[in-house]
Amino acid sequence: MKLLKIVSFSLCSQPLMLNDRIQSISRLQIQLSKAEDHISKLSQETPFSEFEYALQGMGFEKGWGDTAGRVLEMMHLLSDILQAPDPSSLEKFLGMVPMVFNVVILSPHGYFGQANVLGLPDTGGQVVYILDQVRALETEMLLRIKRQGLDISPSILIVTRLIPDAKGTTCNQRLERVSGTEHTHILRVPFRSEKGILRKWISRFDVWPYLENYAQDAASEIVGELQGVPDFIIGNYSDGNLVASLMAHRMGVTQCTIAHALEKTKYPDSDIYWKDFDNKYHFSCQFTADLIAMNNADFIITSTYQEIAGTKNTVGQYESHGAFTLPGLYRVVHGIDVFDPKFNIVSPGADMTIYFPYSEETRRLTALHGSIEEMLYSPDQTDEHVGTLSDRSKPILFSMARLDKVKNISGLVEMYSKNTKLRELVNLVVIAGNIDVNKSKDREEIVEIEKMHNLMKNYKLDGQFRWITAQTNRARNGELYRYIADTRGAFAQPAFYEAFGLTVVEAMTCGLPTFATCHGGPAEIIEHGLSGFHIDPYHPEQAGNIMADFFERCKEDPNHWKKVSDAGLQRIYERYTWKIYSERLMTLAGVYGFWKYVSKLERRETRRYLEMFYILKFRDLVKTVPSTADD
Repeated sequence: MKLLKIVSFSLCSQPLMLNDRIQSISRLQIQLSKAEDHISKLSQETPFSEFEYALQGMGFEKGWGDTAGRVLEMMHLLSDILQAPDPSSLEKFLGMVPMVFNVVILSPHGYFGQANVLGLPDTGGQVVYILDQVRALETEMLLRIKRQGLDISPSILIVTRLIPDAKGTTCNQRLERVSGTEHTHILRVPFRSEKGILRKWISRFDVWPYLENYAQDAASEIVGELQGVPDFIIGNYSDGNLVASLMAHRMGVTQCTIAHALEKTKYPDSDIYWKDFDNKYHFSCQFTADLIAMNNADFIITSTYQEIAGTKNTVGQYESHGAFTLPGLYRVVHGIDVFDPKFNIVSPGADMTIYFPYSEETRRLTALHGSIEEMLYSPDQTDEHVGTLSDRSKPILFSMARLDKVKNISGLVEMYSKNTKLRELVNLVVIAGNIDVNKSKDREEIVEIEKMHNLMKNYKLDGQFRWITAQTNRARNGELYRYIADTRGAFAQPAFYEAFGLTVVEAMTCGLPTFATCHGGPAEIIEHGLSGFHIDPYHPEQAGNIMADFFERCKEDPNHWKKVSDAGLQRIYERYTWKIYSERLMTLAGVYGFWKYVSKLERRETRRYLEMFYILKFRDLVKTVPSTADD
């Protein structure tokens, strides 16, 4: 009977897949055989509407497919599962079942908008990730609904915080449609306390006192917008994952967790010395919220394997939550099992409307070349760029990242400065942070700015090096990658550690040969020596020689550059696109949603423990976080 539920649980306002003529597995098998025999006599392209009435008489409704070929494929799959089930057939079948029409994506903290938000506090790659994600997800949902033969409009809500003092953004608008979509909106709900609505931005580390009320308020808004509960909830980062857990538990909805970053591994010894960090970062709340969310989730998505279990030299982000102690607070003896099948690696890609190969000439944004050349080659020294490039015939070695210690942009500049051969072969261009130390309020960035200026002076880099301030125009950044490719240049990502490496994917998608850190996600993205090169930022001389050898070989054999470029593109198309991501995410939602539904996998003991942990521990910890007052 559980197998029967596979095809009958998707009932909404209209019957889907099965009607009441089929009440048992044996009856289902008999009717499947009759239906397959009937449909096999039709052309594969025959529309469902032409044989719908015949199938209804056998007990089958809409949802099997829009053509005879698709209906027959799905019925064959189900027949095989009923006779001799295997995991791959079941997964494929569940990916085709109409199950997910309304999706909620939670990302409460920061300024979440489509313009004028990047660079504002707590607003960066996660916003780009989610906006790219929902566009791909809507496209995939529409495609699946069409193939299922249904006439249903999906709905995706990105639920974030409404900030009345919006600082020149749309973050004070309740509802905003996402550009490039028809059925996806940003729904903003304010933070509320007993004092009323909080008007200003607050740090992601200070949001904990507001989240329980926020979960209740947001749930009401979501039900109002969707006219019912969602089919699937995705949480992002620690705060979004906690709110998703509260909602999913109350609504009985399938929950997916995406951490993006678990702060515990970013701050060494932040568990043992949590009291030293707590006044500033409130890690006791955050680590507790992470434990609740990752254990409550039906499944977890990571971008790379090392996020889960690390490498032979590093501890994985989730692995670090397996066992640890917050002295004087609590001890975790079994926080998470990294071998749990709930873990899934689903890597994002780059937005291919912005990032596409340099060779696609008809799509190139040539109108931007004037401003790009001005940015790269103008002899003027301004607040936007310093340093000059004297020899425009040289290829460009390019990098773009935040100007902080971990991203190691200054390390790349120092490595280049000391490598005579590399300096002869290429120019170096970096886009990073502020150039004027007086424009930065970040202590770490200030140190890096001063270091960059000292490197330029001490190694006499003028004529070979250009430093440009951070750029937020994504369309121009995409064309910039391609312009660098026109020079037969390359991209470098020299971070001491990189969780995933979105700029690596962007550069490779544009056809740029790429050198990237061997510490973290890029080590999985790039196949060393084939689709790019691994470099070790802790061994800069060796890294510099790898780059110099590549450009020397390209000088001798121009086909070598194209060979690496093409291999990088092939790697992207095989594994790192939003289409692959959305296909996999929708299939996983079906698999875990089905498992949750038919098995009644409530995990009652675990859930009761999590409820106790939340009520007795988390709520008390939240009380230690000072509430924020509007100025």
